[in-house]
Amino acid sequence: MAKLRLQARWLLLATLVAVLAGTASAWFLFALDWATGTRQAHAWLIWLLPVAGFATGWLYLRYGSKVEGGVNLVITEINTPDQPIPLRMAPLVLGATVVSHLFGASVGREGTAVQMGGALADQLTRCFHLDAADRRMVLMAGISAGFAAVFGTPLAGAVFGLEVLAVGRSRHAGLLPCLVAALLADQVVLLWAMLLHVHHTHYAIAALPVISAMTAWSLGAMAIAGVLFGLAARLFAGATHALALAIKRTIAYAPLRPFVGGVVVALAVWLLGSDKYIGLGIPTIVDALHLPLPAHDFLAKMAFTIVSLGSGFKGGEVTPLFFIGATLGNALAPLLHQPVGLLAAVGFVAVFAGAANTPLASTVMAMELFGPEIGAYAALACVIAYLCSGKTGIYRAQTTASAATR
Repeated sequence: MAKLRLQARWLLLATLVAVLAGTASAWFLFALDWATGTRQAHAWLIWLLPVAGFATGWLYLRYGSKVEGGVNLVITEINTPDQPIPLRMAPLVLGATVVSHLFGASVGREGTAVQMGGALADQLTRCFHLDAADRRMVLMAGISAGFAAVFGTPLAGAVFGLEVLAVGRSRHAGLLPCLVAALLADQVVLLWAMLLHVHHTHYAIAALPVISAMTAWSLGAMAIAGVLFGLAARLFAGATHALALAIKRTIAYAPLRPFVGGVVVALAVWLLGSDKYIGLGIPTIVDALHLPLPAHDFLAKMAFTIVSLGSGFKGGEVTPLFFIGATLGNALAPLLHQPVGLLAAVGFVAVFAGAANTPLASTVMAMELFGPEIGAYAALACVIAYLCSGKTGIYRAQTTASAATR
């Protein structure tokens, strides 16, 4: 009986987390659609990116010093609980990310959704007087709910909340709250979508080869691609961290860092005469699944995103990593004699797997987005990318399996 009461309690908590995170994510997606559409309709907004960077930098300096850690702060509070996550994290990161997209920074959205999910979930700690162990699971549920809600991948969201905390270990004790929160948060977004007219991107690819049609070369091609995807993830994470450290050492006043980054991005867009590499870049991701693209697209997107995130713009890394992986896979497909759609879809998730140290969540995401037939191909590439990317990924607060608390 006591066990039933405990599970009922977790179902209640997970449901509350899902409602909070799902609602916040739905409005966030609505705001992102507005920001992207407005920027595309008014190309001159890119010249205000330095001003936008300075403004958000000043707001974080003045009001957000305790939440500057972002996703790393949420992960740290799960691994080594210290103090509650301030509620202000949610509106600050939401506003800063929308501003980043409105004026043309190359950032993503998962970081914002995860931070909102974690900050909102942590407010339940005080309401329900949760102890440290229960607080960990509520925060994990918040991560899962935010990730699932913003991408429309509930199973991947559940696994992500368990896997992202430590390299090489998943916390299965939180499986029920993470799964329930992710599944319900996805449904909450779908309910809001009817009112707000927002939707998740549909990533469709041509018919995939069936598993029984696998050959030694197709497996070898996936392994080779996995190595390259892992190296791309390692380069991205290392360069982003290195730039952030270098710019902090060079520019003492924090608001000037995104100002300088904004100048660099705006000038690069002007020199290239294209806005292809700013914002989420979803049209290019979709094209990569069907059409041959320039081989340099993944490098260009990587450079724009490294400058944007490294200089302090808010958002996330995952959607840019999808872009990098899909376009890299697109470029590798003819070299490895594989279908463009297949290798672009595998790259889509494998670079993310390597950068976030989440091969299981990435494999599940591939099957949710592209169909179960891609599972074996994605699993092989994601695991190899994870092994080749090194232990230091985009989330520096991740612990190693030996150091992680149970």
